[in-house]
Amino acid sequence: MEDQRDAGIARTNRDFARFDQVNKSHCYRLSESAQGDEQFDLDFQIQTCDMADYFDGGAAGRARFAQSLGQAMEEIGFAILSNHGVDPDLFVQAEKDVVDFFEQIPASAREPYLAKRQGSVNQGYFPIKQTTIIHPDLVEGWVFCRRAFNLDGDPDYDPRQFWPDPRFEQAFRPLVQAQERLILPIMRSILRYLGCAPDLYDERLHNTNFGFRLNYYPAPPDPQHLPSGGRMLGHEDVDLFTLLPAPSVEGLQVYNRRNGRWIRLNAPAGSIILNTGDYMQRISNDRLPSTSHRVSQPREAQALSRPRVSFPMAIYVWEDTLLEVLPGQGDPRYGPISAIEFHTRTTAKYYGDDYAVSADAAE
Repeated sequence: MEDQRDAGIARTNRDFARFDQVNKSHCYRLSESAQGDEQFDLDFQIQTCDMADYFDGGAAGRARFAQSLGQAMEEIGFAILSNHGVDPDLFVQAEKDVVDFFEQIPASAREPYLAKRQGSVNQGYFPIKQTTIIHPDLVEGWVFCRRAFNLDGDPDYDPRQFWPDPRFEQAFRPLVQAQERLILPIMRSILRYLGCAPDLYDERLHNTNFGFRLNYYPAPPDPQHLPSGGRMLGHEDVDLFTLLPAPSVEGLQVYNRRNGRWIRLNAPAGSIILNTGDYMQRISNDRLPSTSHRVSQPREAQALSRPRVSFPMAIYVWEDTLLEVLPGQGDPRYGPISAIEFHTRTTAKYYGDDYAVSADAAE
């Protein structure tokens, strides 16, 4: 397994194309080349979309925001959200809490929480270099889904089923709930841009599932000799969309399919980076791309002296939801498929062929 991961540094996404459930015909290296021979797009600017238009601008403002967001998603699959209403102090505190989470919880306490599939999503702890079976990502991760926060009041909920230290559930809950309030405004705006009824997904996204992931990238032990392979492999998210509070340490790179170059994305502090995933590409009939991205080693010496953290929140639908091409998007290129079948077939590239399940087998 270790050899397979190490070999992944030199491989491309096309080596794993058999797992793709939407069109991804472009080709890129999973890791930034150590030879420095890749092309970077220094001119492209990821669009900033002002959510004050949606919240405070009335009907005209909502139409303006939908147009701005839809254009960004259709062009590159990424946007930066400003004036989103989430208290930026929650981001600052969450960054500290992620560091504490990974630096205070001993390895022995993490072992019982090694990631396993629950429904569609691989939830739990991912040790360093073990995020996937195809690439040695230099990150520790931990994924918590809706069930981990007991947002629906399960009387049998036991926080220690998900959390080695339940204090952290309480620490991250306010951020999760604040970002959850953005789900419908974003989806309604995207649907409006696509010419669909804005409330088409309201019921499907009411108390929907999500994956709240904590990423801890330790500072390299020797900044003069950085390990090869980047920090996280190039990939596409499998969800409808992902909310990523702007990280304070650089490294995020976004692939521009139009010219085959990478964009270094450094969003302003307090903003949220939004990107669409495979679910969205499927239901939009390829109109809104699931854009490839990866995390590289930082270029600034100061950034190499401290860990990098991020805490993306991936927005899913529940496992039995049917993913179908939306009305008005032309002749469907994809047939209907359950979310669990679509999700696990796609992510089997990261976890192995036996990860994929059918909707019938999941019942």
